[in-house]
Amino acid sequence: MRSTLFKYITREIYSFFFVGLLVFIFIIMATRMIWMTDLLVNQRVNPVQIMKIILCLLPRVFIFSMPAVCLMSVLLAFIRLSSDNEIVALNASGISLYQLMAPVIFFSLISYIIASLISIYWVPWGNRSYRDVIFEIAESKVDAVIKERIFYEPFDNDMVFYVNSFSPKEKIMKDLFVMDRRDQPVTVTIWAKKGRIIPGNGSNILTVHFVDGTIFTNEADFKRARTIKFETYDLKVDLRDVMSSMVSKEIEPNEMYIRELIDNLKISQEKSMKNNLMGLKLFEMFSIPLAIFILGLIGAPLGAHVKVRGHAKGIVLSLFIFLAYYICIMGVRYICEMGILPPPIGVWIPVFFLLIVCSYLMLQASNYRPFGFLERLLPY
Repeated sequence: MRSTLFKYITREIYSFFFVGLLVFIFIIMATRMIWMTDLLVNQRVNPVQIMKIILCLLPRVFIFSMPAVCLMSVLLAFIRLSSDNEIVALNASGISLYQLMAPVIFFSLISYIIASLISIYWVPWGNRSYRDVIFEIAESKVDAVIKERIFYEPFDNDMVFYVNSFSPKEKIMKDLFVMDRRDQPVTVTIWAKKGRIIPGNGSNILTVHFVDGTIFTNEADFKRARTIKFETYDLKVDLRDVMSSMVSKEIEPNEMYIRELIDNLKISQEKSMKNNLMGLKLFEMFSIPLAIFILGLIGAPLGAHVKVRGHAKGIVLSLFIFLAYYICIMGVRYICEMGILPPPIGVWIPVFFLLIVCSYLMLQASNYRPFGFLERLLPY
């Protein structure tokens, strides 16, 4: 009897879990599809690189979706059991809510383990790999976005290009104009009859090769200027410098593994925003999976004792709780980043909040007390 009931409730939970997870992944990834479609169609980026981007984004999508999906799957499963009066029948047979919690605890524990592995290993790998893929695309996309007879900025606001004509087959630009503003005191303007872009072959450096042209340099105050004629000239472009808004030279805290975070925190003891961010990322690797575990437990008493019919209201209720949790965690992140609260304390506030809510709901449900304000909020 108990094994049959365990399998029955587990099957109900997982049926909602997989559907909910797919829906969340689709919705979140859809916001990136326009950008990735532009890379694929207009900028002719290799489809393999697009698949790499998707694979690198998936860890963040999973860790963001799992709190809401775990809560929603348990909540909807117990709402379904409650609306069909199966909870009442089980209680009449002497089976309490605590006895029904075994499959919920099992599901929440599995979710906790999976979320821990994703948070500790997959998320840092995804963030680091995403930066590498962006570098790969940046090295190869310059030729693809060359536009004839238009002033454009392939490297944010650091450099301005103008090409009169471009041969995609030979990859040769004619009547090329470049204005380089990377060195703020000095502006370098280059005009050449011909030019081509040479990728860095795996490095972050690419070369713009000019043939037969002139270099004009002037300082910001216009007190000094020079004119240099050349037959050939190579302009080195470090993608880490000119694309600093997209990628960074240094490994960011969200790209570090546990050992790297610990070592960096030991080396640097001063209080800074980066140190606070590293502390946040370190402790969130453990606090977020624990929050997912507690959210899974919260779904059982809510679904069993909130008298609503239909899945729509259950979804609304679970999203409302997830939104409250998300606002709490974002507020704590901001407070910890500013140094108002130490990260080792701040990251556990949302978990402590969820633990209080879970204990209250379990106590109310075990004593068969209704959740009045929720029933008024979500009537039949």
